[in-house]
Amino acid sequence: MPRPLFDLAGRRALVTGASRGIGQTIAVALAGAGADIAVTARKPEQLSETIALVEQAGARCVALAQDVRDVDASTATIGKAAEALGGLDILINNAGFENVRPSLDVDEALWDSIVDTNLKGAFFCARAAGRIMAERGGGAIVNLCSLTSFVGIPTAVPYGASKTGLLGMTRALATEWAAHGIRVNAIAPGYFRTAMTEVFYDDEAWQERMLAKIPQGRFGGEGDIGGVVIFLCSDAAAYVTGHCIPVDGGYLASI
Repeated sequence: MPRPLFDLAGRRALVTGASRGIGQTIAVALAGAGADIAVTARKPEQLSETIALVEQAGARCVALAQDVRDVDASTATIGKAAEALGGLDILINNAGFENVRPSLDVDEALWDSIVDTNLKGAFFCARAAGRIMAERGGGAIVNLCSLTSFVGIPTAVPYGASKTGLLGMTRALATEWAAHGIRVNAIAPGYFRTAMTEVFYDDEAWQERMLAKIPQGRFGGEGDIGGVVIFLCSDAAAYVTGHCIPVDGGYLASI
């Protein structure tokens, strides 16, 4: 296929929760494909490394503070990002939170913190970006779902509920916003070693159990996410909307 189908030159992308991990990786990948990037985090001072990497990839980078749980402030931030970039063509709903806890010990505060970040926050980011995209004739939104969008994982009930809801939101928005030229898709990363998941990887026995369930026999690495996101944001995926692509080394296929 011609490479221009995957070219994002001239596009403007916003990546939430981009200070580290998968969010940072996606921001750098989109920059490498030609997009200018706005990156956000609750603590913008933690975005310095991401800014440097995006600029090294040859893209312009705007960094803003954003707590997706604060709907009004978060919406205003997306408006500022679009103004700074001269528009908004791509939204990556990556900001997320998890705290593993037995379900009998989950309190209301933990539930609200996880669901408000992963689901409520993602919806209102999508709404803010969708309004801008609709006025300009279209765009692409990619939500970060999870293996828990498809399977139950003990001690991760609030997280799984939020990510399953995010999958439903992806499908519903895709059907509603197609008329505005907005495509809404998702990816479901498998087991990637990030700051949020580091606690699991400290357990060697856990690593052995998980690797035995992954047909490719390895955990995900930095190079495994970017290409899928670029595809979903590019003209190569012009007829793809409402879908979630697992990026999991075959984990879900083997169950």
